[in-house]
Amino acid sequence: MEKHQIHFGNKFIDFFVERKDVKNVNLNIKPDMTVHVSANEKVPLNFIYDFVRSKGQWIIKNVKQFEEVLPLKQNEREYVSGESFKYLGKQYRLRVEQSANEAVKYFRGFIYLLVQNPTDFSKKEKMMDDWYKEKAYKIFNESLDKMLALIKKYGVERPSLEIRMMKARWGSAQIDNKTILINTELIKAPKYCIDYVILHELVHFKYNNHSDSFYNLLFTLMPDWEKRKKILDQEIVREL
Repeated sequence: MEKHQIHFGNKFIDFFVERKDVKNVNLNIKPDMTVHVSANEKVPLNFIYDFVRSKGQWIIKNVKQFEEVLPLKQNEREYVSGESFKYLGKQYRLRVEQSANEAVKYFRGFIYLLVQNPTDFSKKEKMMDDWYKEKAYKIFNESLDKMLALIKKYGVERPSLEIRMMKARWGSAQIDNKTILINTELIKAPKYCIDYVILHELVHFKYNNHSDSFYNLLFTLMPDWEKRKKILDQEIVREL
């Protein structure tokens, strides 16, 4: 993977080029706000430069939204009543209440954070993180069971599932370890986006690349996968 740069208007756009066995030139903005382009070895670099330049306005707009929204929400969390949190594609308002029975619950548009000391930031942060992880483990495993039922007939067996925070990707297939790694943050996306990521990684156990065969199978199993991916990469990430 090589890093390149183009001049667009009064700005510079940095991007990475990865040569893959793909039919089309594809451009994505990753959750860490880096721009990635995948293209076949036969595609000239000049063509890729022109392609990125044609997407310049869209790239700058979306990277700016990521820069303005994502760091702000991450850095200004206070875990106080009124803050907005995302779960399975929906926004919930936080309600912090003092209680001897500490717990996190959600109901009718609200996430209730019941804690003994409502001013204890570290405690509240840990409770919310643990709640997200607990939900992620349950929902991701349910999705894995559902997506495995689609691909099972192609000889793919159930891999282990691990969740962790990842900066630049939603998921990763560890073929040798027979394990799928899923980004904990994915629990904030709708279930249909979670299903797409899980299925994408499962297909890698059949085709460990991004060849035409890989995408043909993905399309066969999930004809609207591109729509789900677009929602995930262009809309959901801005709300994380």
